[in-house]
Amino acid sequence: MGLNNLGCMQPVSPVVCQGIKQTISSMSIKIILPLLFSISFAACKKQPGLSSFAPSCILNKIDELKNKPRQNPPAEVYEYNYLNKKAYYFTSDCCDQYNFLYDNNCNVICAPDGGLTGGGDGKCADFNEAKREGKLIWKDQR
Repeated sequence: MGLNNLGCMQPVSPVVCQGIKQTISSMSIKIILPLLFSISFAACKKQPGLSSFAPSCILNKIDELKNKPRQNPPAEVYEYNYLNKKAYYFTSDCCDQYNFLYDNNCNVICAPDGGLTGGGDGKCADFNEAKREGKLIWKDQR
């Protein structure tokens, strides 16, 4: 009793063997496809809280932070509406350093706070009053 070209034992008729293969095949599709579908969504899922609409240069800056040693306190990135435009606020490492605000093209708008005095670079002294719709889009969870 050898296997035929369908992978069935010879005494079984090819029609029966074909029916068995179709049943197994349809069961596999019902099980494997949803599994692959859910795995593909899990692989594409962004880190919780990370805005999928953040510009690629902002996402690259976040990736740079991920490749550096963890800051103390942990780095955070906030998205704000500042003067009717999206702006991205990055917290800096520890003491006496500026916290920078970037535009959609990753150009530095200003340092609203931080530095030796804690008052930033003075280029956007109105930031705390003018910022709107602030939300945390990333925090270093390491």
